[in-house]
Amino acid sequence: MGAVQSFLANYSVNFQLALLAWPFFSAALTLPILAYVYHRDGKLKVPVVCGTYVAVLYLLSIVCFAFYPLPTTETGPGITYGVAPQWNPLGFIGDIAKDGPRAIFQLLFNIVFFVPLGFIAGYLLRMRLSRAVLLALGVSAFVEIAQLTGLFGLYDYAYRCCDVDDLVCNTLGGVIGWLCARALGSRTSPDQGRPEITRNPGFIRRCVAFWIDTSIIGLVAMVSWIAVDLGMVLTSGQQLRLFSLSESETLMLWQTCVGALMFIALEVVIPWFRGGSTLGGSFVRMTCETRERSVAYRVFFYVMRTITMAMALVFSPMMFPVLGIYYLFKRRMPYDSVPGAIQPEGTK
Repeated sequence: MGAVQSFLANYSVNFQLALLAWPFFSAALTLPILAYVYHRDGKLKVPVVCGTYVAVLYLLSIVCFAFYPLPTTETGPGITYGVAPQWNPLGFIGDIAKDGPRAIFQLLFNIVFFVPLGFIAGYLLRMRLSRAVLLALGVSAFVEIAQLTGLFGLYDYAYRCCDVDDLVCNTLGGVIGWLCARALGSRTSPDQGRPEITRNPGFIRRCVAFWIDTSIIGLVAMVSWIAVDLGMVLTSGQQLRLFSLSESETLMLWQTCVGALMFIALEVVIPWFRGGSTLGGSFVRMTCETRERSVAYRVFFYVMRTITMAMALVFSPMMFPVLGIYYLFKRRMPYDSVPGAIQPEGTK
């Protein structure tokens, strides 16, 4: 029992570090995770989201357990000398003979530690066994190579031991985890067909789609600026400056103009010709057009929607709670109130 406590004590700080970093990484991954779930399942499932966030904690734990603590002194492993790798696949036999229970716990830990990765591959990612094995092998190889190279050259020498036994045990743990996921049922089987595009998306799905669209807008604005500015530097030796503006003012003007053009393209032109689906909407399987409309009402719908989306972008993040409250009571967005068709005169 004392050997177990001694072994676990060596990793308690690593797990605490992972717990501290977990909320920040989870917050940063919120929208990408929701986008992936909507794209794959066509709806948001609480167990899947919860499982995904636990997976984030697990992946952080892998990083902390594999690389922490980092060398902090002026001498020692990684700084003035390295830790020799262990290439003998049967080296664990000598370790057990030398260290006894502690070596056994280390061996079992390397197996158990990758069981969640195999479970994630089978249950959340729905991978087949072959892909799950490659995933476990790849993650383990990444860790061992990082340890062998001093965190990819960050340190002059290896400060942790690269052990081929770890590679084998980690992969075995991944297989066991996948088998556990398989035992739960059919969730490991591939999806049968694609989820349908919904005409009645919820508020969260709308926000995720809008986040994808605005991310594309920001990326295009920045990349186009870098390309044009770099071209100016290479051809004339000067950075791009428009209308006697400063470099920072030119950058702001460029991003505003390109952003506005991209906003019209992504939020008006593309959905007009694609049945109401923006690029982000297509990814999360939704259309913003909740009903069929005549041409006149459809134009009015896009005018109202463009104004609403522009306000959400300009006055972000204050507008999102307002729109969220409106949706909570009305179960629709303001522009969804635009009628579906023009009624003939004399009808109600």
